[in-house]
Amino acid sequence: MAELTALESLIEMGFPRGRAEKALALTGNQGIEAAMDWLMEHEDDPDVDEPLPTPLGHVLGREPTSSEPGGPEGTSSNAGEAKPVLSEEERQEQTKRMLELVAQKQREREEREEREALERERQRRKQGQELSAARQRLQEDEMRRAAEERRREKAEELAARQRVREKIERDKAERAKKYGGSVGSRPSPPTEPGPVPSSPSQEPPTKREYDQCRIQVRLPDGTSLTQTFRAREQLAAVRLYVELHRGEEPGGDQDPVQLLSGFPRRAFSEADMERPLQELGLVPSAVLIVAKKCPS
Repeated sequence: MAELTALESLIEMGFPRGRAEKALALTGNQGIEAAMDWLMEHEDDPDVDEPLPTPLGHVLGREPTSSEPGGPEGTSSNAGEAKPVLSEEERQEQTKRMLELVAQKQREREEREEREALERERQRRKQGQELSAARQRLQEDEMRRAAEERRREKAEELAARQRVREKIERDKAERAKKYGGSVGSRPSPPTEPGPVPSSPSQEPPTKREYDQCRIQVRLPDGTSLTQTFRAREQLAAVRLYVELHRGEEPGGDQDPVQLLSGFPRRAFSEADMERPLQELGLVPSAVLIVAKKCPS
């Protein structure tokens, strides 16, 4: 059965003539399959419909030689060959086979694009896992450095305390040596003993300063709230904490509250709300009682 030429077959399948000629020329006239592969691969190129540049011989006005396409021999040989004429049934069969070939090429292209998409997704997930692992390593390094810094600070604090203790022991030894030498060189009357020097262990203890205060608040329903505040915070902070955390009362209305000390019994006024907890004697811990504030 006679067959169509590659160019006519591509035109029959719906490809533009210029694009078909360009595909055949760029694939070296290797056949319709190579041209179709090129067309399907470059169908989205912006310059796919641009014509090929004119050969150099035509630009300079030189006639093609017998060895070049379109030369005298090529012309005579083409002229001597009669183009086969296809019947309508043969043309339909040829077109059907070409369309099947186009569909096969399209399926191959879709499968290739699907494989490439899967590969890109695999690479994206791999990069995401590597990035997550790098972030985790960075966090672990930061935590390790922070732990080492805390250990170093603790060691320095312990060393400083040890130096203070050693200095205190040296001071004690120097005072004992000094007072013992002066007493031995100067005898005192037996009936009137001299004053006994005070030792560091007999010095009155210094009052400890607290910077936090633990407050337990007893609510009217019998439950209690416990929270830690800074010693310099005002009593109003405790009242605000109670108003925010006490349960809802029947009816949905929250009456203002008044704070009372347990022992000795004392009702805190609005002026007391502006005073720090340490000023009110609530440091380091205290128990407060919540009562409904009577309307004035």
